[in-house]
Amino acid sequence: MQRAKGKVVSVNESLVSAQTISGAVMNGEVAYIVIEDGKRLKAEVIDVKEGNRVYLQVFEDTSWMKVGDPVEFTGLPLAVKLGPGILGAVTDGLQNPLYELGKIEWFLERGLEVAPLDPNVKWHFTPKVQKGDTVTGGSVLGTVPEKLFEHKIFVPFSLRGDHTVEHIAETGDYTIDDPIATIKDASGKTIPLTMAFEWPVKMPMPFNKRSVPQKSLPTGIRILDALFPIAYGGTACNPGPFGAGKTVLQHSLARHSQADVVIIAACGERAGEAVEVFKDFPELIDPRTGKSLMDRTYIVGNTSSMPVAAREASVYMATTVGEYYRKQGLNVLILADSTSRWAQALRETSGRKEEIPGPEAFPMYISTLISAFYDRAGVEILPDGAEGSLSIIGTVSPAGGNFDEPVTQATLLSTGAFWGLSRALSDARKYPAIDRIDSNSKYPSLLEQEEVTYLLELLRDGKTIASNIILMGEKGITDEAYIRYQKAELLDAVFLQQNSFHEVDGVTAPDRLRFMFDMVKEIIDAPLTIEGKEEIRSHFNFIRQAFLDWNYMRPDEEGFQKQQSKLLNLVKKRGHVAENV
Repeated sequence: MQRAKGKVVSVNESLVSAQTISGAVMNGEVAYIVIEDGKRLKAEVIDVKEGNRVYLQVFEDTSWMKVGDPVEFTGLPLAVKLGPGILGAVTDGLQNPLYELGKIEWFLERGLEVAPLDPNVKWHFTPKVQKGDTVTGGSVLGTVPEKLFEHKIFVPFSLRGDHTVEHIAETGDYTIDDPIATIKDASGKTIPLTMAFEWPVKMPMPFNKRSVPQKSLPTGIRILDALFPIAYGGTACNPGPFGAGKTVLQHSLARHSQADVVIIAACGERAGEAVEVFKDFPELIDPRTGKSLMDRTYIVGNTSSMPVAAREASVYMATTVGEYYRKQGLNVLILADSTSRWAQALRETSGRKEEIPGPEAFPMYISTLISAFYDRAGVEILPDGAEGSLSIIGTVSPAGGNFDEPVTQATLLSTGAFWGLSRALSDARKYPAIDRIDSNSKYPSLLEQEEVTYLLELLRDGKTIASNIILMGEKGITDEAYIRYQKAELLDAVFLQQNSFHEVDGVTAPDRLRFMFDMVKEIIDAPLTIEGKEEIRSHFNFIRQAFLDWNYMRPDEEGFQKQQSKLLNLVKKRGHVAENV
């Protein structure tokens, strides 16, 4: 079929206007602009106007592009190639493997494209259907081993209706381009199938059956698992000022959360931080498997130094891959860093299109786009009864830490957990610097609800008393109030704070979280008989240090039980009445 053609009539940074010469053009269609040196720059149609005029957002640098350059329309939407070989890869927002691009040219040149999945790798295919079986879109044809998982080979999801298997490959080794099956539809048309197929990135994959997220996703971060949890299939917003620890928190979540697959979407993050991810992650050992962390990780890299239009593509690319692995029956976690820069890219494009601006010049439809992105998360019950989930955690970088700006507010309305980072806590070197009072979550905790309420009430009381101390000094409050304040400070120091660089304290398993909570609650609830601010402060300082030393010990480590006994003896010696938990 003959594809439409056109020519460039105006260039405004990444926004290009073109006049079509032949054929019809659809919104969302991929096009290539051929510049003077013969390079083909990939673009996407984002608006179709009267008079055969179209707007395109170009995913490459538009320097030296000029009026009259030819435009070739493909008739196809922007899509991701799905199949074995995605895990362990690092790609740009258009699914070009960055390491392969680096082999071609150290500084990434415009117009370069590389096969997203290696066509030379052979995968050991095991069929799951036979000739004569009836299949439809999403049916499993067979499996191949991919890293840690059995990767299901699907009938493309776009196929509708029943099809009959005419041929299925025998057990053996095949590339992703080798035909492994032939199916026939009701009209008698035969369709050859390979291990890979494409899916439009901006079209959500249909759920077989959607379920409500209700099972807590352990993250290894105590303040999250205890107070502000995220569920399998849930969503979370992580806003905070620059330098408050968003990236460190995301790295910890990627390494220690109990998700099967982690997808990192560096959608406009600063290049230096993204490079750190590219360098560190291939060298990290997964504590759960003892193998490389990259075996269950996929990274989409589109930094702030890359074209703005590709930021949007990288967000949708990561989400589509996440949906695909959810249909594999796996628990997938997407870490999008930072969605603010994705929104800023949308603002730039909207301004160049001369659309009516919304608050702070963001497009009027920014809330709709953000909501649609997070709505792609969720728990899916698959046809065989198994469950897969897609959880999304998006960081937001509001200028000046202003949580009232449009992107943060739109994200808050679309997510189930709010982890607001505090400048005061980060300046005090507290990690995680998640605000203990203003953060919240609607998902179930690893603790009981009354225990969560107990912790939050103590923290609120501690903050109120701390404000009174600032106003009136320690002499202006009673010993009883000062003890309550010290208990809140103890809870914060030994339970909510962690040392992200320590191999033991940096991650806390659910069983140890429970044990730690019982310990700290026993200490807090026990009556205290000492008097005087100096004595009270000294007492809690001793308890705090002993508890922190205990936090750094593994349960199977020699001295763990001894340190626990020392801690409890300190409690008894200095006025508490406590029993060993």
